[in-house]
Formats: sequence, structure tokens, C-alpha cells
Amino acid sequence: MEQDKYMGLNSKYLHDAETLLERGDYPQASEKFWGAAATGVKAIATLRRWRHSTHRDLRVIVDRLYRETRDQELLRLFSTVESLHANFYEDFASPEAVSAMADDARRLVGKLEALTV
Repeated sequence: MEQDKYMGLNSKYLHDAETLLERGDYPQASEKFWGAAATGVKAIATLRRWRHSTHRDLRVIVDRLYRETRDQELLRLFSTVESLHANFYEDFASPEAVSAMADDARRLVGKLEALTV
């Protein structure tokens, strides 16, 4: 099942992110945290048969989940992980900022997992 594939990747990327964060590879850790969140969104989209092939689709899905749940934190946390995604390319965030944003990424992944049940 496609949802299982995305949840497996979600878990792998989260584990990889933690390892890279411990090693001090902040750009790579940033991208893995983004990947964990993105695959969490894709798992939900697969369950609900929503389009999920572009970055824009992911934002639309998160907005849709917000309208469903009224959980404003979904919007803020997703914006944070988008910043982590940008950090992979630009390496602008300090180690402290990446660590703080990693907390938000973990929180978002947990919220997304709860929505796949």
C-alpha cells in the first residue's frame, strides 16, 4: 500500500535526520527533517486520495488539514519545515536554529502520524 511506503520513508528520514543532527551536518539534517514531514503529508494524501505530486500540493494539503482540524499549529510547523528545506540549499541557519526547528519538525511529524489513523 502506498501509505505504508510513505510512512516507512517518514520513519527512515526522521531517523536519518536525528543521526545527521548529532553529527553536526545541519544542511543534510534539515533536508531529512523536511523529508519526514513531506512523506507524512503524502501518507495522509494517499489515504484520502488527494493529489500530492508537487510542493504546492503539500501546502494545499496542509491548508486543507488546517480547515478540517482548526489546528493552527499545523500551518506554523509546516512553514518551519519549509525553512529547513530551504536551509538544505542555502545553509543559512545556525546550529541552534536547526536544533530548534528540528523540535518543530518532530512535533509536526507526530501530528501528521495521528491524522493517518
